[in-house]
Amino acid sequence: MNSATVRNLLVRGMLAGLASGLLALVVAYFLGEPRVDAAIAYEESHSHEHEMEIVSRSLQSTAGLATGVLVFGVAMGGIAALAFCFALGRVGRFTPRATAALLSAAALVTVYVVPFLKYPANPPSVGDPETIGKRTTLYFLMMALSVLLAVAAVIVGKRLAPRLGNWNATVVAVLGFGVLVALAYVFLPAINEVPEDFSAALLWQFRVAALAIQLTLWASFGLLFGHLAERQLNPKPAARAAAAVAAPSH
Repeated sequence: MNSATVRNLLVRGMLAGLASGLLALVVAYFLGEPRVDAAIAYEESHSHEHEMEIVSRSLQSTAGLATGVLVFGVAMGGIAALAFCFALGRVGRFTPRATAALLSAAALVTVYVVPFLKYPANPPSVGDPETIGKRTTLYFLMMALSVLLAVAAVIVGKRLAPRLGNWNATVVAVLGFGVLVALAYVFLPAINEVPEDFSAALLWQFRVAALAIQLTLWASFGLLFGHLAERQLNPKPAARAAAAVAAPSH
């Protein structure tokens, strides 16, 4: 894959990430923000101190939310496009669409779902402010472990495939990944700082909304980028013929 192709795929990945971010933004605004407002109301009803808002809540829930989600979508799209360039043809004989879909699914699981199951997302008012550094470090440690174990599983699966066959090698690699993730769950410290009187329904709804945002982002990216990558790498016969006619002869 030459540098021009990589550059074109990178641009398409960032565009697909932007479009996916817009879809995720809609989910975040309508599913996530009402739960954030409810959690803030709980926090204010239990706090005896009134702090001045540096940034208004209305700005946070509109421009702030849009900026965060869209910037993340573009950055994620660029990184995923580069990973796609490396993975295409190396993880199996998959088409660009299938590779993009598999990559998006793997990213959703390793980057979000695995850390989420150990350290799930919490709304405002849940968590001790003094432990935020520890909680952030543990979350990113779990994410890094998940990604590294997933890469190791792919390498092991490819090396076992000639002896065990593709199906058996994949099963062994996935089981190994699951066992090592389970061990990480056991040995990494647990964190439970939810107030006793905090609404269990609200906590559940917030976490489902957080999962829905990520699912929307990665699923839409896999479909959009797969379509764009397919058009870039495997143009239709008519388009190839037109390009050949337009190309100068030597």
